[in-house]
Amino acid sequence: MLNIIGKRQIHLAVSAILIVVAIISLSVKGLNFGVDFTGGSLIRLRFERHVSAGEISQVLISDPLADMNLKKAVVQLVRGTNDVQIRAQVEGKPLADLQVSRVINELSERLGSLDLVESQMVEAVIGREILNKAVLAVVISCLGIVAYISLRFEFKFGVAAVYALIHDALIVLGVFAFLGRQINSPFIAAILTIIGYSINDTIVIYDKIRENLGFRKKETVEETANNSILQTMRRSINTVVTTLLAVLALYIFGGDSIKDFSLAIIIGLLVGTYSSIFIAPSVWVEWTLWDGNRKRHRVASGGTSPRET
Repeated sequence: MLNIIGKRQIHLAVSAILIVVAIISLSVKGLNFGVDFTGGSLIRLRFERHVSAGEISQVLISDPLADMNLKKAVVQLVRGTNDVQIRAQVEGKPLADLQVSRVINELSERLGSLDLVESQMVEAVIGREILNKAVLAVVISCLGIVAYISLRFEFKFGVAAVYALIHDALIVLGVFAFLGRQINSPFIAAILTIIGYSINDTIVIYDKIRENLGFRKKETVEETANNSILQTMRRSINTVVTTLLAVLALYIFGGDSIKDFSLAIIIGLLVGTYSSIFIAPSVWVEWTLWDGNRKRHRVASGGTSPRET
């Protein structure tokens, strides 16, 4: 029988190594914040025909516009219309009127007639506000998860689950820092999606552990946790595989505007499944055993009995 909990020290060590590598990646390379967070220009154009994000991106990085270095520009199609939104900056600053005109002229020459619907600057201070709210949303989510799991299960379960979520988020951030991929609003949505998916998988395992604790009283904590993981593993694997197939299709066949979002989800699904099976239960087992040993040592030393506290 597969003994996952028996090898929990190895799993936790692997988790610690991945977190350290992610932190080093974040420290050395830093995050590549997009226009949503750093400020820039927001240009909305209306074409006479339907154009793809890839066509526009190719024009933006073409030789006539090479001096503006628009490789990091974010192109989004407005569903149900021929409108396109372009978020871009030049050397960390919004595009000047002349530069906007150059972009419009080049797009018009290559992709056909178009109209300028809107052109505005996104200040960096607004980007910082968005980033602060995104971080706040993640923190509130984690606190809510701890509170919910503590009420439904116990506090140890909640803390172990949040550790697994922080583990997932840090690794995804580290990979994006290493690859130099952009951090923008869809990425924040991806992180929140990963948190929701991972915690759902973790709660399924926790629920089985709680159920087995009531029915398998002769088993040790390690045996109960391990059996619970094995009983839910097939469900976890089937769920992640079917979800991965859908997200991989989005990444391969979807537009450039959702590739970073899809990549974050793919990494998060893999890491989240690993943390739900190997990390969260292992942290709970370690804490439970440590707490039990501490109480027994206190009783053996003549301290207060656990029943008297």
